[in-house]
Amino acid sequence: MSGHGVLPTNTTEPRRGHTARQPAYQLLADQLRDQIASGRLRPGERLPTEPEMCARSGLSRSTVREALRLLASQQLIVTMRGVTGGSFVAEPSAARLGDSLSTAVKLLSSGLSVTGTQFLEVRELIEVPAAELAAARRTEAHLRTMRDRLMDPAVGDFAAHAAAYWGFRDAISAAVGNPLLELLARPLREMTNDRELASSAPADFWGRVAADDRAVLARVEAADGPGAAGATRAHLSYLRGLYGCAEVRLG
Repeated sequence: MSGHGVLPTNTTEPRRGHTARQPAYQLLADQLRDQIASGRLRPGERLPTEPEMCARSGLSRSTVREALRLLASQQLIVTMRGVTGGSFVAEPSAARLGDSLSTAVKLLSSGLSVTGTQFLEVRELIEVPAAELAAARRTEAHLRTMRDRLMDPAVGDFAAHAAAYWGFRDAISAAVGNPLLELLARPLREMTNDRELASSAPADFWGRVAADDRAVLARVEAADGPGAAGATRAHLSYLRGLYGCAEVRLG
């Protein structure tokens, strides 16, 4: 089905809730985004050509292109060149949508401060039940990935340790088999400055973290859901003891 019939014809007028100062390309991008989110424009569907958008919206070609560039930067559309090219609604994926959600959360929370306890409470709401489900649903392939991503605190630098830390949690999320969990978990881990937090941690921090991860893995391997949940909760309790009173800068 073509998207030609769903493009608004009056893009220059402000939408409800918008001010007249909002640029025209933003209004067009917002309307197209709404149609993608509502399902009127489906994944894989081709958008109208740039000349068709100009004719229907009354906007210049440069304005239409700016709107499309904005949607592409938000990974909502993909643009291909050539005879059969054009702009198409992107196929959804947890990684792509997670990146977009991360950006939105960072913008919304810019300058906002919360305590470490508040931040870790949210992690606990997500990660503890996820570990329990992972223990019940994991496959041998999932377990291999978890083992591969276990951290060796004696090898590598901060970047390697941080990548292994979050990579192990990605593997736990993947074992649950729920793409919405992966979508929600991604922004959370990208909201804090890991390097800043690790710089104030005790000397044995990465060693303790690695031991905690091994304890979680052992319970997941044993298909012990309550045990995996308990080991995850214990790790977050350790972090709360370190950072519970600290201010966590988001955005």
